[in-house]
Amino acid sequence: MKRIRLALLALCISSSSAADNVTAELLAFALTQAANIASRADVIEQVQRQNKVHATLSQEQIAVLDKDWRQQFGNAKAPLINSLMDTPLSDSLRQLQLHSNELITEIIIMDNRGLNVAQSSVTSDYWQGDEAKWQQTFMVGPGAEHVGALGRDDSTGSIQIQVSRTISDSHGQPIGAVTVGVAPVQF
Repeated sequence: MKRIRLALLALCISSSSAADNVTAELLAFALTQAANIASRADVIEQVQRQNKVHATLSQEQIAVLDKDWRQQFGNAKAPLINSLMDTPLSDSLRQLQLHSNELITEIIIMDNRGLNVAQSSVTSDYWQGDEAKWQQTFMVGPGAEHVGALGRDDSTGSIQIQVSRTISDSHGQPIGAVTVGVAPVQF
């Protein structure tokens, strides 16, 4: 099954003009990283905690939070952004990125509403719920994976692919998603 999945992923990117830069090994690395992060107890615990806090948010309230985040992006005074960046989970994601030999460009943990829970670096927006990385994982269900197209990411400024996976609780219920950005380098 794993070989079939990797072959399909390689086929999906083979039409890209930069396909020579995205190898099956790089995809396997990214998928493994996403799966490992999605199964971490601290990730699951923090996502569950945020899901409870955000359970009653309306779509309008989410839009206001996302607007606030975008306005704070790049500013020294950024209380909403800092509230997520200054957590033990975000610290551990930064360490994972730092020790990846520049393969990992970003890591984003999202809740069941598509809102950021933690990240290795500041994202340009707070709400990921309108993007395929969340819609094609969390909304699909347990074990769902999504591989985005190779391109320049606004948040990181890097050429990367984003590999995403559903985060599930101990009962197998989807509770959020994780995205791992990886640079297309020779593996």
